[in-house]
Amino acid sequence: MTPFKRFFDFISVIALGTVLLPVMIWVAILIAVRDGRPIFYVAERMRTPTEAFGLIKFRTMRPSADDSGVSGAHKADRLTRTGEMLRRTRLDELPQIINVLKGDISLVGPRPPLRQYVERFPAIYAEVLKSRPGITGLATLYFHEHEEYLLSRCDGAAQTDRVYATRCVPRKAHIDLIYQRNRSFCYDWEIMLKTVFKRLR
Repeated sequence: MTPFKRFFDFISVIALGTVLLPVMIWVAILIAVRDGRPIFYVAERMRTPTEAFGLIKFRTMRPSADDSGVSGAHKADRLTRTGEMLRRTRLDELPQIINVLKGDISLVGPRPPLRQYVERFPAIYAEVLKSRPGITGLATLYFHEHEEYLLSRCDGAAQTDRVYATRCVPRKAHIDLIYQRNRSFCYDWEIMLKTVFKRLR
């Protein structure tokens, strides 16, 4: 990540934080009242092929000791009363601005992957993770809804893993590398604005 991109992320998050803080407080109170604690969920994700970090989200599921892998239909029964709404509106991702402030991720970039897929597909992620992962990105805009559709049709954890590994990982990587070849300050702005307008719709 270039110093300019890091500076842009930092200034943008400070500005966004003043607007988003009341929303985040409201969501935190809503989760505490309706679903109880914990309010946040910290998931291991990879910043580089060898460096992990804790990605912070609002909790949308009931905790499970054996939770692992991507979320598909087999985890739907664990969604909390508030979780479905938070996922639909992507409000569960608001705490990730803390990760941006820490430098773990950027505002725009490939979504940070799980360790198990980075280890299974080292050649793919050696290229994809040359870009700092982000809250949103080109693949988020153009593949996220299709990914959710594919995973929602899976029956069990094994099928979810197989579909994600064979149908999602390569397609998202292809889109992420298109971003990588064309990334610029203006392109990041375009992706962020399209993300906002898509959420508002």
